[in-house]
Amino acid sequence: MDNEYSVKVEGVCKSYGRKKVLINASFIARQGECVAIAGLNGSGKSTLLSILAGVQRADNGRAEVNGIDIFRDTKAAGRMIGYVPQENPLIQDLTVKDNLKLWYCDSPLDMEKELRDGFLKLLGIDKMLKTPVKKLSGGMKKRVSIGISMWADPKVLILDEPSAALDLVAKKDIREYLKTYLKRGRTVLLATHDEDELNICSKIYVMSQGVLKETSKELRGDRLLEEMI
Repeated sequence: MDNEYSVKVEGVCKSYGRKKVLINASFIARQGECVAIAGLNGSGKSTLLSILAGVQRADNGRAEVNGIDIFRDTKAAGRMIGYVPQENPLIQDLTVKDNLKLWYCDSPLDMEKELRDGFLKLLGIDKMLKTPVKKLSGGMKKRVSIGISMWADPKVLILDEPSAALDLVAKKDIREYLKTYLKRGRTVLLATHDEDELNICSKIYVMSQGVLKETSKELRGDRLLEEMI
């Protein structure tokens, strides 16, 4: 893979029975880029992201991160890619700190240091450590989910609709964190319809009926909806 690219996806296909969910999905993303994937519900964007995160298997195609085939070397992929799904992955009855410990026990990072002056503090997680997850707001849960996804200090962060149903403050805080992450030369892949999130993206791809295509990063509102339809 060309060294200027962090992520390269070629010809990824996925079907469920006779239904083709992804048809030769391909794209590239450089270091420091945030790439958005927009599409209607059921268009295939969440399936693509979950495949790249290793949650599902592709029928065909190839995907690389920093030159490593992530479909073949799943162990390496697990450390290079952080994934924040739409669904809350946290254990509800445990505290925030206990959820963090489950992931950071095998981390190259010092969890306590990250809580004092690192990205976990930047996300505000240090203020909720003793709180059971089930008592957190949606925005707080999303922050903790992002914090957990960073346990291996990944080069690529994949987020599926991260700001859905969040309040304006939580949305802004997550955007600011993503900007900081990108400044470190990392890459973000983002499924979103949120215009404020689109504004931090370098590229926008539209997914329609399993087909992925790049579109103008200036498109918004009805013009972007027309592309999705």
